[in-house]
Amino acid sequence: MTVIGVFALQGNVREHVDMLHRVGVEAVPVRRPAELERVDGLVLPGGESTTMDKLARAFELFEPLQKRIADGMPVFGTCAGMIMLANEITGGIEGQETLGGLDVTVRRNAFGRQVDSFEADLDFAAFDTPYHAVFIRAPWVERVGREVEVLSTVRSGPATGRIVAVRHDRLLATSFHPELTGDARLHGYFAELVRGR
Repeated sequence: MTVIGVFALQGNVREHVDMLHRVGVEAVPVRRPAELERVDGLVLPGGESTTMDKLARAFELFEPLQKRIADGMPVFGTCAGMIMLANEITGGIEGQETLGGLDVTVRRNAFGRQVDSFEADLDFAAFDTPYHAVFIRAPWVERVGREVEVLSTVRSGPATGRIVAVRHDRLLATSFHPELTGDARLHGYFAELVRGR
């Protein structure tokens, strides 16, 4: 059976585990390198990207994660998880590093502070009906590499046209929090990506 881990040092871990169970995969929290070794794919949840960076190092997960990503493990990064996957960030704090692997430039807190959080319906090529997305202190993608597929952009308001979902091979990332919507389609999309290795 497919096993997908959820980086469990910070963020909405339980919500992602619940969503993955809904789409028929075994989901386990990952806090240690030994737990990382047992999973077929990984979700990097929302949270605070600088804290996630520090915790991953404190728990000796940073380098094993980088290696698994470089070796082709499928990863789904949401909000802060998107920042952690990006090769380049703007608006980060001095010395902030990412796991990398995703050929994009992401702007941290691009949509503003907590009070600027919002919800929006997004079009996805992979889905027949709009996806209702929840944005909380969200980043956006400012640059995509040649091989990165743009899955969704904001369709109205001051951020019209901003890129909020991308995929590059086995790496999937969204600016928003799919675990807060009740809509399991993105987790299902990721599960299929993991199964198709």
